[in-house]
Amino acid sequence: MASVPVCKPAVGEALSRRVARKEERVSPLNVGVGTGESFPRQLRLTRAFEFQQVFKNNFRCADTGITILIGKKAGDFPRLGFAIARKQVPSAVGRNRLKRLFRESFRRAQHRLPARDLVMMVRREILLIGPEKIRAALDQHWNSIIKQCEKS
Repeated sequence: MASVPVCKPAVGEALSRRVARKEERVSPLNVGVGTGESFPRQLRLTRAFEFQQVFKNNFRCADTGITILIGKKAGDFPRLGFAIARKQVPSAVGRNRLKRLFRESFRRAQHRLPARDLVMMVRREILLIGPEKIRAALDQHWNSIIKQCEKS
C-alpha cells in the first residue's frame, strides 16, 4: 500500500490568515478614531495639579444633577476631567456608566467647545435621571459653556 502525503498549509499562509482575522476585529480603542471623535490622553485632565487649578479658578455651569467647572484657557483644545464622588454615586457601575455618557457627549462636542479645562461633578439627583435626559442636559451645558466663554 502506498502512503499519500498529507498536505499541510504553509506556515506563512496560516500566519497571514491569522493576521487578517485580527485586523478585521474592531477594537474599542479605535471606535470614533476615523471620525475625529476619539478621546486621547491629551484631552484628559490626568494630574492632581491640573484639577487643583480648575477648582481654584473657575466658573460654573450647573443644573440639578450635573456641575461643570470651567477653568482657564488650557492650550489648543478642551480637556475633560471627572470628580465623581462615591458618596454621590455609591455604585462603581453607576459611576462608570456616567463617565461613559459624559465622555461620549464630550467627544461629540469637543470641536465646538472652547480651549478650556473642564471638570465634571455630579449630585445624587443624577441617579433619578435617565440617560436620554442626561444627554440632553449635557448638550445644553455645552451650549451655555460656549456662550459664557465667548463673553469672557
